[in-house]
Amino acid sequence: MNKVIFEVTQEHLETGLRGYPVGYCTTSFVDPQKGLFYIDQPISELGNGEPIDVIYMLLNGRKGSQNEINHFFDDLKKRAHLSPKVIESIQALPKEGHPMKLFCSAILISGMLECKGDYKEDCLNIIAKIPLIVAAVISHHAGWSLGRNNPEAGYMENFNELLNVPNANKEELLRIFKVFNILHYDHGGGNLSAFVGKSVASGLEDIYGSLASSMCALAGPRHGKANQDCLEFTKLMLEHLGESATQEEVEELLRNKLKKKELVFGFGHAVLRVEDPRASIFYELASKHYSDHPLIRMAMLLREAGPKVLKENPKVSNPYPNVDAISGALLTAAGFSFPEYYTVMFGMSRIVGIAIQIVYERCEAREGKGVAIYRPKYFYKGN
Repeated sequence: MNKVIFEVTQEHLETGLRGYPVGYCTTSFVDPQKGLFYIDQPISELGNGEPIDVIYMLLNGRKGSQNEINHFFDDLKKRAHLSPKVIESIQALPKEGHPMKLFCSAILISGMLECKGDYKEDCLNIIAKIPLIVAAVISHHAGWSLGRNNPEAGYMENFNELLNVPNANKEELLRIFKVFNILHYDHGGGNLSAFVGKSVASGLEDIYGSLASSMCALAGPRHGKANQDCLEFTKLMLEHLGESATQEEVEELLRNKLKKKELVFGFGHAVLRVEDPRASIFYELASKHYSDHPLIRMAMLLREAGPKVLKENPKVSNPYPNVDAISGALLTAAGFSFPEYYTVMFGMSRIVGIAIQIVYERCEAREGKGVAIYRPKYFYKGN
């Protein structure tokens, strides 16, 4: 690896460490022109696959044979249970506030009662248990009955049955849940939720506490809650323009919003300079299965109008849609019209990648010594 010397100037301070290398990520990376890769595979080739296959690859750094994946799934199935006390404790949590608060609490509760104190074992355990934890959180908050836990059914198949969404077409939900789950597993090592979780783990907090901190980071509107905000924005555009809106009308409304310095949601990305390939996968699914749905039609109009309008400002480095521009609309069209749970769904997926990254930093980095406790330097600034 070539040595790169970074000169830190005053202009680099208070910029969120953006662009500064602090370590290695063994699971994924984001290329500005090609998008997200898991190991060495572009997400465009993985998004419509099976969750267990992709999780195996992230854990082992390579694709597995069918025999290896079968053995891996057998192991996960044995781990995919929670003690009754965990479920009872989750169901005793208050329902007030955003369900991400319940989710973070549920992870801590699970750690209190089920943590082994071994990063590798706890990584596998949380990956196996997280569909059940999330289903318990959502069903409790929503007032639904929690379905029967049946890990034999499949990773997301079991989640779909556990969640037991009322009046939903479970086959349609499963199709979208699987893709949503795979597309959100990981996103490099420096995104906020991953970095926070690894930072907390560097103090030798267990994996459950570290992941709870990750999910607190994910809960903010600049990170995981963006999918919820983008859906609300799409709904607002539909409300203003109606179901028969044209691209020209969408463009005009976007320009007016920008003139008023109002936010336009669903466009831009810290690293990418093209349309997010994850969004492209979702757009293809939406076009194939839900093209007549009003929200999908508006999302498609925004896909075309947004970049055109944003390119009119030379300061915009990436005018293209990101994954949040379409994910909420697609979940809604598929029958999961509960945006308050979209960030929880995001978290269920992202925990997979962050847990694996924590194992690397605690057990493998620096020839097994682990990454040192995070301690960036701050300069004193008087009043």
